[in-house]
Amino acid sequence: MKKKKIAILGGGVSSMTTAFYLTEKDNWQDLYDITVYQQGWRLGGKGASGRNAEYGDRIEEHGLHIWFGFYVNAFKTIQKAYAAWERPVGSPLATWDEAFKPHNFIVLSENIQEQWKTWPIVFPRVPGNPADGDEQIDLWDIVKMSLAWIKKFIGELENHPHTQPQPIFAQNLHHETWFKQAEHWIEHEVEHVASVLSQDAKSALEMLENIVHGMPKKAKELDHSHHGFLHNLLKIIRKWLHKEFDQFLDSHDEIRRLFIVADLGLTILIGMLEDGVLKHGFNVINNYDYMEWLAKHGANEDFTVDSAPVRGFYDLVFAYEDGNFDKPNVEAGTIIRAMLRIALLYKGGVMWKMQAGMGDTIFSPMYEVLARRGVKFEFFHQVDELIPQDNEIAEIRMTQQVELIKPYEPLVPVKDLPCWPSQPRDEFFEPEQAKLIKDNNINLESFWSDWPQVYQQYYNKPLPTKVLKKGVDFDTVVYGISVASLVHLCPKLLELDSGLAAVADKVKAVATQAYQVWTNKTLQELGWSEIPQGEDPVMSGFTEPYDTWAAMNQLLIRENAWSPGHEAKNVGYFCSALPVAEYPPKTQTDFPAKMKEIAKQGAVNQLDKEIHWLWPEVATKDGFDWNCLLNKKDGLIGQARFDEQYWRSNVDPSERYVLSVKNSSQYRLATNGTIFSNLLITGDWIQTGLNAGCVEAATMAGMQTSQVICGLPEKIMGESDFS
Repeated sequence: MKKKKIAILGGGVSSMTTAFYLTEKDNWQDLYDITVYQQGWRLGGKGASGRNAEYGDRIEEHGLHIWFGFYVNAFKTIQKAYAAWERPVGSPLATWDEAFKPHNFIVLSENIQEQWKTWPIVFPRVPGNPADGDEQIDLWDIVKMSLAWIKKFIGELENHPHTQPQPIFAQNLHHETWFKQAEHWIEHEVEHVASVLSQDAKSALEMLENIVHGMPKKAKELDHSHHGFLHNLLKIIRKWLHKEFDQFLDSHDEIRRLFIVADLGLTILIGMLEDGVLKHGFNVINNYDYMEWLAKHGANEDFTVDSAPVRGFYDLVFAYEDGNFDKPNVEAGTIIRAMLRIALLYKGGVMWKMQAGMGDTIFSPMYEVLARRGVKFEFFHQVDELIPQDNEIAEIRMTQQVELIKPYEPLVPVKDLPCWPSQPRDEFFEPEQAKLIKDNNINLESFWSDWPQVYQQYYNKPLPTKVLKKGVDFDTVVYGISVASLVHLCPKLLELDSGLAAVADKVKAVATQAYQVWTNKTLQELGWSEIPQGEDPVMSGFTEPYDTWAAMNQLLIRENAWSPGHEAKNVGYFCSALPVAEYPPKTQTDFPAKMKEIAKQGAVNQLDKEIHWLWPEVATKDGFDWNCLLNKKDGLIGQARFDEQYWRSNVDPSERYVLSVKNSSQYRLATNGTIFSNLLITGDWIQTGLNAGCVEAATMAGMQTSQVICGLPEKIMGESDFS
């Protein structure tokens, strides 16, 4: 039987997942001929990282990459990959649980009366392997778990020494309308309900939990009377919450925070009941932005709607259209689904930190396993356009970026770990081209690269091109490049396929920015003293333009000293959305440099004006002690010491973060959802059931793509809100 030739375009999480499961099939080599085409010199997409040999092989990332403990599909996949990698015992990251460590210390930042306050949260350690989790949990089980957490928060409020709340009810409840609606199924509970509700909120919630556990086991089995009873009781409890604790919210941090999480939990449950989420799933409320939906359902608008937990989730998914921090926008259903899975379904840690760069931890094992299995990799192949004919992809047009003198080997060893360098290995290039690229500081990964002009001017001819033809070079195309690239690489496809055109128009992506600083002081010496269980902080909700920060000191062991006597004691990662009003044409080659300068100035300003809220020992509101930044060169003073740190703007179409702006999930297509019979699309921008920009959604997309081709994997978790 003739082998099916599969061309995978792009080397991000979804593409690698697709290739991985295709090669899990028995005797796949007899069935498929798989080639991955990658622009530039490394795999990873938005998750790529590099090692900078000039600065001690330090890790340089696109941004902050941490996995959540509910990522069951991603963890299953990477654990399979590590088992197949077969690293020698005792070598770095020999097993998946050496490559990932659970993390439970999260910090939110809240601005109260012009003061930035840190809100530390330590999640409980939950036994288990995240690969054994279950995203298929029924919505009704989520309601029951949520009630338990709300009871905990309200109990802490009632017992707080500064509060003396009145009972929820001072009157008997026999004649309440909501109670009559429920009488036919809890008649024997009437006296007990009235008695308990006249005592305190915690007892009321205990009673509610008991009744809920006696209801039908599945969300879709609940009838109108169940909904009515729960809905009204929850609203009464929330009304009591607002009345009794409003007076403390300005002045008492602990009470305010307990109030916010209780109010959020109650409002989410109330809204889910009112809008039919338990019957229809979370997508039914995606016509609302999350903050808009919370306000609609009665959350406290002064403290809860724009609170640190809410804003923190917007920051987490860069949910600012066009990078405008005044335009928060995320589908209510999509973000609540993600929030509840994060908080209630994790195993081990609520987060898991990688113990090297994401490229080293994820894409090195993936590359080496796939290459060993027989997947071919063509680096330095830039996709220019897909050409359709008769509802098929007939051609793939590419630019061949460099001339190689021998097969390219992409990885370099750093402390016995195979890693991706931050620059291409030009010893594999034709020497004249290598010099030309280096002398002109060419970025072979940039959409706005001036390499075509430099090459044309020097050689008096354009860069060489390659045309892949259907039936000769490929039978099936897996398009694994991000959604923002569709308008550039698939214009003829969009003209023919209205569904794909709607994806390109409605599923938005945003540029991001990031910086990393290495300091010659420890985190404690910078002024951060709180490190529970020995875990460094991961923070969201901080000042713009860099609202997310994490101390990533677990990575320092994987790096070398920048030079003798210049060893880092702390490394901080910062990231956020990047405001971009308009993306210029490809010919405006100075655009990336301009945006990188904006990212730099935002970083320098944050360190100089805002970092004192986090690092009070090296900064005040009047300025930052630049001497705490690690430097290799002698004589650098003041802000010039920042120049040896790392920063970037992620503006390329393939680098932009995929958003879930309100009313957009309905336009996402399945992997085989286009009109082109030999095209499969994959990435966290397709319809996965999670529909959020994250590694888990990208993994699910790759699994779906492989499943369509070969039937593997047999099961994908979390594609539905119902078990």
